[in-house]
Amino acid sequence: MKKKVAIYPGSFDPITNGHIDIIQRGAEIFDELIVAVAYNPQKVSLFSEKERVDIIRQIFKNRKNIKVESFSCLLVDYVARRQAKVVMKGLRFVSDFEYEFQMALTNRRMNNQVETLFMMASEPYSYLSSGLVKEIASLGGSVYGMVPKLVEKRLKEKFRKKSKERK
Repeated sequence: MKKKVAIYPGSFDPITNGHIDIIQRGAEIFDELIVAVAYNPQKVSLFSEKERVDIIRQIFKNRKNIKVESFSCLLVDYVARRQAKVVMKGLRFVSDFEYEFQMALTNRRMNNQVETLFMMASEPYSYLSSGLVKEIASLGGSVYGMVPKLVEKRLKEKFRKKSKERK
């Protein structure tokens, strides 16, 4: 029987507890879940592509059916290359749905073999975004409970370094 493989793409800059919740739930549904860290040279990221991949790998090092990779091509091309059929996306609000629905239809237009699975965020994480986490951390606020301890530590290091560079 063929393995059921899903791709969970995103920038994960940084990964939040909301992302982790979606990943863990997805890993219970699929034989293999690939967390695909998107590389976009037009986007300025706080963490490099390599840092994001390393952080996520550390978080899921004990989960054999969760793989972490990066990609820099069209998502549908990456999905085909990984021999997956499903793109998994987390949704928090109606605004997420509008954007993700448009992307799902576009992906289906480019490759009608790719299905998109929408998974609702768990209630405690429905407000959470990487942008919000970065903003709080950049202003010295606590992101405890929003991100794993490893990410919290790395955010403090990043913003401490940036603060020293400004002085």
